[in-house]
Amino acid sequence: TEKTKVIVPVHLYGQSCEMEYIINLAKKYDLKIVEDNAQAIGSVYTFLNGEKKYTGTIGDIGTTSFYPAKNLGCYGDGGAIFTNNDGLAEKIRMIVNHGENKRYHHKIIGCNSRLDSIQAVILNIKLKYLDDYNSTRRIMADNYNKAFQNINNLQTPIEIDNSTHVYHQYTLKVLNGKRNELKEYLHKNGIPTMIYYPVPLYKQEAFKEYVPNNYYLENTEELSKNVISLPIHTEIENSSQDFIIEKVLNFFK
Repeated sequence: TEKTKVIVPVHLYGQSCEMEYIINLAKKYDLKIVEDNAQAIGSVYTFLNGEKKYTGTIGDIGTTSFYPAKNLGCYGDGGAIFTNNDGLAEKIRMIVNHGENKRYHHKIIGCNSRLDSIQAVILNIKLKYLDDYNSTRRIMADNYNKAFQNINNLQTPIEIDNSTHVYHQYTLKVLNGKRNELKEYLHKNGIPTMIYYPVPLYKQEAFKEYVPNNYYLENTEELSKNVISLPIHTEIENSSQDFIIEKVLNFFK
């Protein structure tokens, strides 16, 4: 609409959105792009001209999360904002530090959102291992894909051609309407799973006043009812993944 100022592409589960299309759309309507790269740090997007860029560095601003469960996580809460715009960088630095442009001089309204030194040290050490972490996740995802490729009622993750996938989540789509039964079955066998996400964003109470009563997003609703994410992280032993695979296969026999 005429009120639209920004496009916020969310690089969900570990791979990039179609950024070429989004950039062209932003240029057409004179919009800014703020990437949500919380789940895809380390993923690389390839443009039609062959240029490659890391997700989170493509738009006007990129954001990421250092929550402990992320591919690059600290030991508490943390995050980062990336930009190549010097003016934006200066303003962001003020916002995250109480709006100060110098000590005790508050130029704008801000907040306390500084990354503490302990978390910064941890991230500085872990950063050099990020490619290894992501490689391990891809190997695990490949194991899952090979095991589940012949199950008619399961759709494994689809990797788009122009993005690498770092598998922050390994998310399946259950096609026979038995997602909840699968989740319960795996829970009984000691296997944790997650639903990302059980409540569609447009149905959140916080947005109630902005969404028409008859608003319905068919694809969003379908995915919310059918997706399930299996355990995937760098510390899972092969025997544990084999056990997870075995139980999923047993459920669909």
